[in-house]
Amino acid sequence: MTVVMFFQIEVIGLVLRIVFIITLGFQTVINMTRPVITLYASELGASPLEIGILTSAFALFPLLFAIQAGKLADKLGDRIPVFIGLFSIIVGMAIPFSFPSMWALFVSQFFVGIGSVFIPVSLQNVLGNSATKENRDHYFSMLGMAVATGALIGPIIGGFVTEHISYSFSFLLSMLIGFVPVIFTFFLPVMKRQGSANHYGMLSSIKLLQNPLLQKALFSSALVLYSRDIFVAYFPLYAKSFQLSDSTIGIIIAVQGLAMIIVRVFLPKLIDVLGRDRVLLISIIVAGTSFLLMPFSENMIFMGILSSLMGLGLGCGQPLSMTTTYNASPKSRTGEVLGLRLTTNRLSQLIAPLLFGVIGASAGIMSVFLVSGVFLVSGTFWIRQEKVKLSEVKEN
Repeated sequence: MTVVMFFQIEVIGLVLRIVFIITLGFQTVINMTRPVITLYASELGASPLEIGILTSAFALFPLLFAIQAGKLADKLGDRIPVFIGLFSIIVGMAIPFSFPSMWALFVSQFFVGIGSVFIPVSLQNVLGNSATKENRDHYFSMLGMAVATGALIGPIIGGFVTEHISYSFSFLLSMLIGFVPVIFTFFLPVMKRQGSANHYGMLSSIKLLQNPLLQKALFSSALVLYSRDIFVAYFPLYAKSFQLSDSTIGIIIAVQGLAMIIVRVFLPKLIDVLGRDRVLLISIIVAGTSFLLMPFSENMIFMGILSSLMGLGLGCGQPLSMTTTYNASPKSRTGEVLGLRLTTNRLSQLIAPLLFGVIGASAGIMSVFLVSGVFLVSGTFWIRQEKVKLSEVKEN
């Protein structure tokens, strides 16, 4: 029995390492190119509204197909969807490298969006099924660590390459980096979850939202993710107004990734001491306050401090929502529910950039940070109310 348990632990540890490497490669490519795309589009003459539309293009296909991608992962296993996603992202990087134009950036984001449907849902599913309820927080925290590490090194590489070489070379380099996780995809376990989930239609998927715990997890996840998207899309424009270099902009964005790594190291301990709900509320308030203060910072160091505070706040939300979402899912429909989570995330990522593009075009880039900060802080009141409702349901 001891030998069997040891073997199971070793297998699970190997799965965690494989998922970590794939996620790190995928997130490095994404975080390396997203600020570059904003700067490149600006150089090509794009307005804040056009940049908002470009940012939204990333979320269109995930919004439409995330639930189906989750069902596909439940039916076929997780290896094939991850491979499809990585190949799509490589194609998405090849297009602006080959055709330096605005239309190429839009097409690129559509392909990257497709990749961003399959990869997160499938990798979260792999970890969720490999872990137990007791260590699932730790596993998703490690997944979040890989995301944060990509958010740390990606902008630094992208900023350095664009400043010292060219925008086109950054897309070429991202293609080469993207081939690394493809190799590790072949080592992912194939766990098919043949159940009744795939016989359910879209209406049945939406009915899963009747679960109050799932509602809170999805809302907090969407709130956190759109905020990071808005920062990555619009901070380069704000920083450029103060004549900061591409490398400096990349470093300031990377500081946020470093803060996310740090907070995720201590996240399990924070949950033990403060509780899951309190950690979530505090983290969103910290991030929202940082957004509110950003328009009043004209100093590079102060911008870096606020960026790191955002990272500390935003770094808690995603792992917590992933664990809560998986735990609230029917066992035969975990991929589907994770797809539903991704759908709500991408809905916020589709609407928010369009909204803030209009705000930025009419009231200036500073207003984007102010309004986003208000949204974040206000969102904590809704989360707090949902917590109270859940407590009342449990008591009854």
